[in-house]
Amino acid sequence: MTDTDFETTADYVEVSTSAGRVRGRWRATTGGRGNPRSAGFLGIPFAEAPIGELRFQAPVPKAPWEGVRDALEFAATAQRGDPGVTLIPEPSIEGDSTLNVNVFTPDPTRAEQGTGLPVLVWIHGGGYFAGSPASPWYDGRNFNRDGVVTVSLSYRLGFDGFGWIEDAPSNRGVRDWLLALEWVQQNIADFGGNPSRVTIAGQSAGGGAVLTLLGMEKAQHLFQGVYAISGALADVAPARAEAFGRALAAAAGVEPTVAGFSSLSEERILELQKKATALGPASLGSVVEDGLPLGPAVDGDLLVRPTRESLAAGVGADKPLVLGATDDEFTMVFTGSEKKLRWVPRSLLLNRLGLPKSVRREYLAANSDITGLGNARVGGRLLTDRMFRSALLKIVADRGDAPTWLYRFSWPSGHFGFAEHCLDVPFFFDCLDGPAMEPLAGPHPPQELADEVHGAAVAFVTGGDPGWPRHQGANGIARVYDVPTRDVADAYASVRPLLKG
Repeated sequence: MTDTDFETTADYVEVSTSAGRVRGRWRATTGGRGNPRSAGFLGIPFAEAPIGELRFQAPVPKAPWEGVRDALEFAATAQRGDPGVTLIPEPSIEGDSTLNVNVFTPDPTRAEQGTGLPVLVWIHGGGYFAGSPASPWYDGRNFNRDGVVTVSLSYRLGFDGFGWIEDAPSNRGVRDWLLALEWVQQNIADFGGNPSRVTIAGQSAGGGAVLTLLGMEKAQHLFQGVYAISGALADVAPARAEAFGRALAAAAGVEPTVAGFSSLSEERILELQKKATALGPASLGSVVEDGLPLGPAVDGDLLVRPTRESLAAGVGADKPLVLGATDDEFTMVFTGSEKKLRWVPRSLLLNRLGLPKSVRREYLAANSDITGLGNARVGGRLLTDRMFRSALLKIVADRGDAPTWLYRFSWPSGHFGFAEHCLDVPFFFDCLDGPAMEPLAGPHPPQELADEVHGAAVAFVTGGDPGWPRHQGANGIARVYDVPTRDVADAYASVRPLLKG
């Protein structure tokens, strides 16, 4: 790096990347400690716009540009409109160039000093069909405050990103992740980061994304650690992926080829996709059993086998992993139905949600803390356990002796009265002063808990250890985030009956 590669003024800062020069803006951090300022570089394209002939193809690296490119505002998002599937503010931004990264750094001059900072790369959630990296909650300023360079990335969603097409590359959204991570390897040093100290993290589908990458042989050189929050693996079976693609083509009256799907507008495909993936009482059980129909698929190329099989075979065993979930991820599904569910026989509800009769008595006894709170709470806990929390225990077992830490986020929202999906995200980013917080967390969420959750994430990114004992054996220690936070042996004991069913 030369003296002209990095420039700064009172408000703006410029950095040279492999494709061209970008201009970012300085902002203040919060919390009154650590580094007082953060430079945000927003909407830097890592790939050409996936439109026209590139629409259903693997991403193509961004061609170089002349002059200085402003990186002062978030760029176009793959999400169109607001699907309304999460409580995280995730804006949709119009435009074609949807493959971008946002970089937040406390000190680009670290590259000149040869002492790059550790890097956190964030992959957003949204069920692989929604979500946006433009959320104010994903701002890396307070990770910057604590000495961590932060990157958030975008990727193609829904059918454009993950749908099976006869003559198109598979897993296009996964290929977007890989190219973005390659961009980080090539460029993050110029922003003050160390490309050999990259941790990937994400929540929900983003948590599933980083677990997918952990089990992918072709991704191992791109990161050194993984932090999976409420991870939802897809691992769509090849036959199911193809059946979905063919059914969507048939519904549209086109051939299941690039030419056929290219004849459809983006709006038409989104309309068909929404209809084909609509969730209701009748389809909920199918999703619990079979998972999401759109997401990373076992294609024999990038995903040569299901992720859990790869982890059990030792892929990614050299990389430290932190994973966990909230206590009642999907209890929100039943919000507003409490009175109606009161009259539904509990046995019928448990049957519908797939709880085997052989473990029913044991499961209800293990969850006695919520059995007296009504069917909505019982159904929500069971749905949470089947979709998220039981998978955590299976992944921990798959990893064997690999360095793995487990946590639970148990603090009950001051709005919902339980620890729902997405609640832990603003604690992770230490942004409780951000917008749209009260509908998720209620008034005055505890800053001391954010200090603990965020502090553990910083410790993991910087040192490879979040600060509590590794999870080892069936009775291993897990951190339980609450007020007060505590470390508990076999903290997921209430989930274990499901592993017998």
